[in-house]
Order: sequence, then structure tokens, then C-alpha cells
Amino acid sequence: MKTIAVVLLVAAAWAGGYGYGRWYAKPKAGERKILYYVDPMHPAYKSDKPGTAPDCGMKLEPVYADETNPATAERKVLYYHDPKDHNYRSDKPGLNPETGNDLEPVYRDEAGMVQISPEKQQLIGVKLGTVEMAAGNRTIRAVGKVTLDETRQARVQTKVEGWIDQVFVDFTGKLVEKGQPLLTLYSPEMLSTQQEYLLALRSREAMRHSTMEGMAGYSESLVAAARRRLELFDLSEGQITALERDKKPQKNITLYAPITGYVLNRNALPNQRVMPDTELYTLVDLSRVWVVADVFEYEAPLVRVGQPVTVTLASYAGKKVAGQVSNIQPQVDPMTRTLKVRIELENPAMLLKPEMFADVEFRMAAVSRLSAPVEAVLDSGKKKTVFVDRGDGYFEPRVVETGERMGDRVEIRSGLKAGERVVTSGNFLIDSESQLKAAASGMGHQHD
Repeated sequence: MKTIAVVLLVAAAWAGGYGYGRWYAKPKAGERKILYYVDPMHPAYKSDKPGTAPDCGMKLEPVYADETNPATAERKVLYYHDPKDHNYRSDKPGLNPETGNDLEPVYRDEAGMVQISPEKQQLIGVKLGTVEMAAGNRTIRAVGKVTLDETRQARVQTKVEGWIDQVFVDFTGKLVEKGQPLLTLYSPEMLSTQQEYLLALRSREAMRHSTMEGMAGYSESLVAAARRRLELFDLSEGQITALERDKKPQKNITLYAPITGYVLNRNALPNQRVMPDTELYTLVDLSRVWVVADVFEYEAPLVRVGQPVTVTLASYAGKKVAGQVSNIQPQVDPMTRTLKVRIELENPAMLLKPEMFADVEFRMAAVSRLSAPVEAVLDSGKKKTVFVDRGDGYFEPRVVETGERMGDRVEIRSGLKAGERVVTSGNFLIDSESQLKAAASGMGHQHD
């Protein structure tokens, strides 16, 4: 009887312990199940209990059941590659069609990837972008400044020595019309030339009925020579006609505006003595102006002469004016690394004033090409790296070759394919952890 009682007591104790373990030792609702603990510096080290790594002293971090599948996580195949040509990749096993080599699998734990838990991703602000084919219109933006059209300027000078008598245009900035009087000038040389012309006219008249052979032709050549000299002194056709009509030289000769424009510079005062090299006025026509834009040298190959341009004026609440590229300077500014691009703009309303700043947009059609967000590319100088999202919190570092920049995206020539998701924010911290992991692996951490 005692033996039977002992057996029943043992059975009851075992059943009670089993039931307690089944019903009371279960994790509470909402509580995450911990599979094991790992060394963050060397994930190959595992422990069933929390604590620190034996040789490096790092605090062990838990691995939860909802973060990874212990049966498949560490040996998940990422892709297949040619062992003799690592640039060739495939999502399926088989042969490299170019070399005929068998493709070998690359597992997730072999690709140098970094695993970041959802909590850490949220903490460091991880954001993702998509690699995709980008096409359509491309826009290059630059800052420009309004300048004078150098082909629409005129300098007023006399070709004789003299003294200014009257000044009709007496301040800088005045608008003058072509043919408008600017000033009158007394010049002894001009006066004597007029008298020579009148004498030549009288001589021709006297020799008209001469019987001497060749005299008529000689007098005609004297008239032509005297008239030509007046024309070289910039005497107008009307002034010469008035001289022929009145038969009297003009003491003061009037200078007229050669173009319609604004007075940019003035150096004419009453009673002032002037020489042939004295610049009396500088006139500029502002009905058409130039905008000189600074284009970065890496964007300069995309700009062409004759290309349409949109100029936005901040001074007039963002008013847009259409123009086109008329010239590209042949040299790059060594300080700013920019190229000067000249744009011609019609300015009938005189809204564009010299020295105004403007925003310039060069629009062009871009061919479709593979691109990624600019923020995704980490440029170390020797190589360019992006981190590709491989799912389950794993990020794969990938070396890429970039091309042309297109606004907030950059062309990807190799290393990625359309549809892949890449890290655009937080990638510096992921890169740091990746390098830390690589350094730890290189140090040869060994755990029992």
C-alpha cells in the first residue's frame, strides 16, 4: 500500500508541474518571445541568457521570435552569381549565358549585410526610396544677372577739335531718340572745311562753260573731295544740303544721337574744349538685354546655343520671361567652377534693368534611364555605396557606378536594378555599423 501511495504522489506532482508549465508559464499576451541573445559586435555568438560577451564585454542583445526565423534566416539565398564574374547576378540558379559557368548562391549571412531591428530603424530615422527608370523633361537651374547688350551701345565723339557751345542732353539716364540733338560744337577746322566746299562749288560753276580741256572734270573732283571730307567729319546729309542751299558756313555744328537709348555716361558741358578722342556720351539701347547665368561645369555639356530658357524675375513677383541661349563662354571660372552662359531677352516694357538678379531654367528632354535618389549614394571618394533593403531588417551594402545628376535623383549605371528599395535617410549610421561589423570580424572575435 505504501508503494502504491508513493507512485500516486509522484504522478500527481508531475501532472501538477506539467499543467503549471502549460498554463501558467506561458508568456503574457502582447509580450514578445525571446529566442536567444547575441553579441552585437559578433552576431555569431549566441547565449540562452542575458549578460555580456566573455571576451569583448559587449552587452548581449535579445533576438525576438517576430524578428527572424531561426530555421531559415541565416541561410536565406539573396541571389546567384558567377564566381568568376561577380558583376553577373541572377535571381535563379543556372548558368551565366556569357561564360557558361555555374551560378553559385550568395546567402544573406555571407553578403556583409547589416541587420537593424524595427525599433532601431525608427530610432535612427531610416527612410527608403525606390530605384526606377526616370525620363521626361530635365531642368537645370542657375542664377543670372541682367547686363547690357554690348551690340546695342554707341559712343558719341567728335572727329575734330573744338569747343562745346550748347548742351541739350544734360543728365545721365535720360532717354533720347535717334536723330535727337545732343549738343552744338564750334570747330575752326570744321568751319574751314565748309568754306573749302563752298569755294569748290563756285569753282565748278565758273568752269562749267570753260573751253579749256579737262577743267570741268578737275573742278568736279575738287567738289567731291571737299564733300567727302565733310562726310568724314560726320556732317549729315541734311546739314550738307543746308550748306549748299544757304551758301554760308555754319559756325556751330549740331551733333545728333546715333541710336535710340538711355544716356549711360555723359561728359559734355558748355564751353568745354573737346578733342577727337573725347567721349561725350555713351548711349545704350535697352529694348533687348542679356542675362549672364553661371552654370556648374558638370552641367555645362547639357547647355546648347539656341536652347530655350525661362527667366524668372524676383523683382516682379516671379514674372517669367522667355529667351534663348546666344553664347557660351569658352572658359570656366577657376574660383566658382562655373561657366558663363549668355541669354538674349526682348525687353519692350523695360522691366529688365542692368544688374538685376534672375533665376534661370534650362529645360531639355531627357532619355529614360535608371536612377536613384541622390541621398541614397554615399560617396567616400574611392567608391560609391548604397544600402539595399533585403527585408526582415537586413540591409545589403552595394557598390554602384553613378552618372549624370537629374535634379534630386542620380543616374545609376551599374550596381542596382529597377524596383529595388534603397536607404535614403539614416544610411550614414547603417554604414558606420557595417564598418564596425566588418572591423569586428577582421579582429577575429572568438566566443565559446
